[in-house]
Amino acid sequence: MSAVRVDVTLSDGATLAVTRWPGEGPAVVLLHAGVADRRSWTAVADELAGEGLDLVAYDRRGFGESPAHAEGSEATHLGDLVEVIDRLDVGRAVVVGNSMGGALALDLALTEPTRVAAVLLIGAAVSGMTDDDTPFDWTPDPATGPLMEALDEASGSGDVDAQVGLLAHLWLDGPTSDVGRVTGAPRELFARMNERILEVDAADDAGDAGLDAWTRLGAVEAPVLATWGALDIPADEPFYAETARRIGQGPGRVLPGVAHLPGLEQPALVADLVREVVHGRAV
Repeated sequence: MSAVRVDVTLSDGATLAVTRWPGEGPAVVLLHAGVADRRSWTAVADELAGEGLDLVAYDRRGFGESPAHAEGSEATHLGDLVEVIDRLDVGRAVVVGNSMGGALALDLALTEPTRVAAVLLIGAAVSGMTDDDTPFDWTPDPATGPLMEALDEASGSGDVDAQVGLLAHLWLDGPTSDVGRVTGAPRELFARMNERILEVDAADDAGDAGLDAWTRLGAVEAPVLATWGALDIPADEPFYAETARRIGQGPGRVLPGVAHLPGLEQPALVADLVREVVHGRAV
């Protein structure tokens, strides 16, 4: 089925940009990373075309074509997600979350379990994640540390081109890989998405629901498959593994040859993961 634009106007009057690939089969909600927007799922949806799935991807507030939170707004990304599901009559869905989208998927699974059939995590953050209760600390590795320092410097000087380039090396290529490992259309799309994110410049905590999912992961009822890229930030990998351990549904899965945004560089790989979770073969 071809993509259809089905924007959703929320109860506070804000309108979120939504793309739907309608189908008669299971519903799948695709939640983008904090360095992406809904366009990061287009190639994955194209790989799944013709399989009857009802796919939904939308821009959270402050990303892509969705407006940022209005001044004084108390809206949360979690509340927005519930409204999108309800207004599109999605029903019980498989929820796929990359990075910050993964944190949102887990928030939904904990607070609205009847809406979630299963969860696929890809390099997922977790609300309330900390190293205070782990045997390991988050310490940047020799490849990541200089990139983050350079990114801070570029941000302070307002150099958008430098910021986008450094973000691409960090999240798309992976910090331990050569800059420019991922080329062509995926890199161009990454740049466009992040130019928009930097233009909006939303506060880091905008839309935060204030949940502590990190200490409640064992309470997630839906089947969960936790995955992460082998080329992702090394310091983050113990947290991905710890997330899988706390959920207790398997050791997690390392995806070879990809970094933090597998859907951009290997959409067929991510489409296969979606198929596994939808059809109950992975979890």
